[in-house]
Parts: sequence; structure tokens; C-alpha cells
Amino acid sequence: MTLSTESRLADPDAVYAALLAAHRGLDEAASRRLDAALVILLANHVGDAVATEAIRLAREAVEPTPG
Repeated sequence: MTLSTESRLADPDAVYAALLAAHRGLDEAASRRLDAALVILLANHVGDAVATEAIRLAREAVEPTPG
């Protein structure tokens, strides 16, 4: 199975708002734990191959560009 990068969210703005609301009132450490817990839950849902591909693509997206 390969990673689908097309949106499958019926209402992406609502999901984003829910994510922001989940972070509301948390200090930085708790916010990072929430992000980590969410990543692990979603990785478990999609499985090893897709999770590994998603990690690779996310890392590429944040790597500094030369220059």
C-alpha cells in the first residue's frame, strides 16, 4: 500500500480547528506529547509501510534547502 497525499477529509478546516482546540491550554511539553500520541495512533491505523513512507515524506518537507 502506498501513501495517498490527496485530501480524504470531508471538512479539512473542521479537522484543523479540532487539532487547534485539542492543543488549547496545554503547555509546550504537553502539546508535543499530544502531537506524538496522535502520530502514533494514526501510524498504527495505517500500518508500517504507509507510516514509514509518511515519515520519509514529512522529513523531506522540513529539511532545509541548500543555498
